[in-house]
Amino acid sequence: MLTILNRMKGRKEWNSLSQHRTPQEYLRSNEGLITAVAVGGFFILVGAMFVLTPDLWQKIVSFFKDITTRTFPFGAPNSVIALPAPATPGGHATLYNAFMQFSIGMGVLQIIILALRLLQHSKVGKVAETVGNMVFWFGAAPLVSFFLLQGTVSSWFQYWGALIVVIGISVVARAAVYIIRR
Repeated sequence: MLTILNRMKGRKEWNSLSQHRTPQEYLRSNEGLITAVAVGGFFILVGAMFVLTPDLWQKIVSFFKDITTRTFPFGAPNSVIALPAPATPGGHATLYNAFMQFSIGMGVLQIIILALRLLQHSKVGKVAETVGNMVFWFGAAPLVSFFLLQGTVSSWFQYWGALIVVIGISVVARAAVYIIRR
């Protein structure tokens, strides 16, 4: 054993391994790198949205000022529920497009993170989380085009229903990773 360790001392692998006491510490250091890429990528996407979409902050403020309660049919005939929705859903197309672009960017970022996780042999839970996130963001992006850009109150509520379906699909995708990696 000592002869193997002595032979490794001059090698690159020894230098990276010797900084960590256990293999678990070594793996955690790589997870920190992946987390740094994820956080940095998120900030790059947010910054890009503000650079590429003129007056984005004013559009966000305008959107939230436009939120009111709208009635939506629910349950028994003639039953309604009041839910938050923009008074003029069609007046926020620029904001919806920015959100769609952000969703696509987050999906691409999740692909990069997944590749890093697979290369670093991350734990199954981290891989499953990344796959679920990727499914969510790539699923949320087309919903904006299908529903929000229609600009109607009913399409606003359809968007939220469809988003719940996408959340369910992303949870199933996470479970599939656990089943596959067993």
